Amino acid sequence: VQLQASGGGLVQAGGYLRLSCAALGRTFTLYNMAWFRQAPGKEREFVAAINGSGVKGIYADSVKGRFTISRDNAKNTVYLQMNSLNSEDTAVYHCAAGAMGEISRSRDDYDYWGLGTLVTVSS
Repeated sequence: VQLQASGGGLVQAGGYLRLSCAALGRTFTLYNMAWFRQAPGKEREFVAAINGSGVKGIYADSVKGRFTISRDNAKNTVYLQMNSLNSEDTAVYHCAAGAMGEISRSRDDYDYWGLGTLVTVSS
């Protein structure tokens, strides 16, 4: 599975962005999808994940209520709607795909990774 993330950019605090991740390759619905992010000097951290059918999502506490993960299986694409952005959301955002099972917050449970898209929030 090849993943390509897009939609990052520069936004003011309080603003919003929508990230997209297009998947090429194997049957998209077989994979749980997730977003992780890595800020400068920090480890990559979990943001959100969604199961193959799109009916269940989980979130990091830091983004709960502000971010929404969704997927369009007809378009082989997963989205991350990010609202009320703040400077702590500045990071490179990576999408990831993992084999079916319970959706997970662990990087180890995701087999395929995209290169990432940079989100910069100015205060």
